[in-house]
Amino acid sequence: MELDMAAEELKSVLNRLRRAQGQIAGIIRMIEEGRDCEDVITQLAAVSRALDRAGFAIIATGLQHCMAQEGQVDGDRDRMRARLEKLFLSLA
Repeated sequence: MELDMAAEELKSVLNRLRRAQGQIAGIIRMIEEGRDCEDVITQLAAVSRALDRAGFAIIATGLQHCMAQEGQVDGDRDRMRARLEKLFLSLA
């Protein structure tokens, strides 16, 4: 399945991923500096949510794209559904 997203959707996902990348760099610094465990865990939870949201946005776009395709035979639709379900569950 190709990553076929509209420019605005792609921009949003990339922004989330860049923000998560910055958060991860901050977490690494926090650990290197010996920061409080609670602060580190709070930041880890935030980056985890950001990554999950990016993944869900990609999957939702895939679902939308699949549903919009006309003329798919039932077998193709079932295979695509199974693939998307597997992707979704990988984030759950």
